[in-house]
Amino acid sequence: MIFKRVGDSRPYPDHGYVQKQWSGIPPVQVRLDQLVTTKSTLDLGNLLEDDSTFYGDLFAHVVAWRGELYLEDGLHRALRAALQQRQTVHARVLELH
Repeated sequence: MIFKRVGDSRPYPDHGYVQKQWSGIPPVQVRLDQLVTTKSTLDLGNLLEDDSTFYGDLFAHVVAWRGELYLEDGLHRALRAALQQRQTVHARVLELH
């Protein structure tokens, strides 16, 4: 199993964070098997592109809410890490209360 669970929505409240605010959160390593996805599908073209993070953040975005870690942005990065036999991904983790 790669992820803790595959979800298809964001069950947590809207946090309103924009890219600039996310960039203020220092990245940490997060285990893939602790993540719950918020998307159940992906685009293989994006997964396989070398420069898929060119316009985005280099780190995945994870929301911690009610004891779960939700992978909000970075599904492609996380899957690439799994394909490379890595068990962790660097992510910015936003704690919601």
